[in-house]
Amino acid sequence: MPEGFYARRGKRWLDAAAAGLLLVLLAPLLGAVALAVRAALGPGVLFRQVRAGRGGAPFTLLKFRSMCAPRYAGEPDAARLTRFGRALRATALDEAPQLLNVLRGQMSLVGPRPLPVDYLPRYTPRQAERLRVRPGLAGLAQSRGRNAVPWPARLEWDARYAGAVTARGDLMAVLGTLRVLLSGRGVNAPGHATMPELPPKASHQAPRQAKHHARRPPGHSDRPGAHRGARRGRAGPP
Repeated sequence: MPEGFYARRGKRWLDAAAAGLLLVLLAPLLGAVALAVRAALGPGVLFRQVRAGRGGAPFTLLKFRSMCAPRYAGEPDAARLTRFGRALRATALDEAPQLLNVLRGQMSLVGPRPLPVDYLPRYTPRQAERLRVRPGLAGLAQSRGRNAVPWPARLEWDARYAGAVTARGDLMAVLGTLRVLLSGRGVNAPGHATMPELPPKASHQAPRQAKHHARRPPGHSDRPGAHRGARRGRAGPP
């Protein structure tokens, strides 16, 4: 599907303007969250991790820390996630520093969530289509349940989004993500503290029938268009 003006230029202009405005308006709140993180979890307010951006290009993702530092190598997320961290993640305020990533042009307000670079070889060709656009804060998969959406469905929604970027579709994705956020659903995958690691290619391909019968998202066509990182904050995918 050919890209329109919004996908080519308008979306980036809107991202930069909105991210800059939100950073100014939310500055007092972000400062308060930073102080709370420092008091609850100790030194080191921000969590930084390399994620895959548009075209698979690596960039440093920013978040507020939501976990204690590991006491030993390989300590599970569930043991490191405190009550404070759970509350922070439930409100999604831990993701707020990513407005800086949006302002820098590394992310968008709407798009697939940025995933670890070690996941790149695990995508099928269809799933790799998610890399055609900048990753985002809100998106189609997020609007359907955040981390509660299983990997095959999540990556399929991402690919569909990348195949048809429209202003109306972005608006619906933002509203849907806000609705899920306010409902408190999808903070973590069932049975996990955050989200399970993406399995190898062969074990997470979406069944063909499921792809064709999935509900069409508003404003988008049905046609095609962590890991083991640093662990000072939330280490799993968002």
